[in-house]
Amino acid sequence: MSLQEKFSQELKAAMKAKDTERMGAIRILIGEFARQSEKVVDDDQVIAIIKKLIKSERELLGHQGQEGSSFLTIMEGYLPQQANEEEIRAWIVANVDFSTFANKMQAMKPIMTHFGSSVDGNTVKKILQTF
Repeated sequence: MSLQEKFSQELKAAMKAKDTERMGAIRILIGEFARQSEKVVDDDQVIAIIKKLIKSERELLGHQGQEGSSFLTIMEGYLPQQANEEEIRAWIVANVDFSTFANKMQAMKPIMTHFGSSVDGNTVKKILQTF
């Protein structure tokens, strides 16, 4: 089952449970799916959409001076398990030869390719700045 189909199931479950906050969050997400050029969105695109919504919500909360929201909590719960800094750092030490790059930031591409959606680019950037 694709993630897009999973969210249709999640919406039905939230409606049965009368969980209005989860229903609202999933409806926003499904609305974003409908705005895409393709009818069927693959799992990587779903994760990218969720990340975009999280980023947008954080910016909005930052402007309002707030820390978090139920929408943010719900959306973060749908993201795959994120790799922690120690895992990223260990992989970089074992697999990246910085002498092959003109600068450290060029190493982001192989790191992001390896970890995929389980890392945030800002986290990788912060780690690379410490090398």
